[in-house]
Amino acid sequence: MTRAAALGAVALLAALYLPAWPALIGPFPAHMLRHMGLVAGVAPLVVLAWPGLARRAGLPVVLGAGLEFVVVWAWHLPLLHMTAQTGAFGKALEQAMFLGAGWAVWASALSAREPMAGAGGLFLTSVHMTMLGALLVLAPGDLYAEICGRAPDLSGQQLGGLLMLAIGTPVYLFGGLALMRRGLQGGLT
Repeated sequence: MTRAAALGAVALLAALYLPAWPALIGPFPAHMLRHMGLVAGVAPLVVLAWPGLARRAGLPVVLGAGLEFVVVWAWHLPLLHMTAQTGAFGKALEQAMFLGAGWAVWASALSAREPMAGAGGLFLTSVHMTMLGALLVLAPGDLYAEICGRAPDLSGQQLGGLLMLAIGTPVYLFGGLALMRRGLQGGLT
């Protein structure tokens, strides 16, 4: 087993199965930590562990980045968020879609023939992760409490947004910078 595969397996277990997360940081931040673990931790490690699979899939960068954008924003709409919060099937579907969309953006970016195109896909993802994280942090109230039938927890939502900003934004940004460096070095040789 490669190092990336082993790290991916550990990250997947941590993201999905550590029951202590909600008790330690609250339900919404734990939910967001799980998302970030899947899309910014497990997904790139899976692509790095099995790069041939990503190359064979041949996803165009615009498709991978676009799919990830749609999945992330859709599941943060109140109705879909409630579906994931109030039932086991919705939660499992959401997590599976996050992992699949994360794999799609990383697979398309890291296997792109032109590293600069891959960098663009990861930069786009970094920008929209930043926007969504900022929305969660700066919202004047809990966006999900009423539809989920729970007490408002603005500080939990803000911590979740900060986790998105602290994990998603830099991981995609640094991935994009690494691909940009590869593209620039290829053009200089």
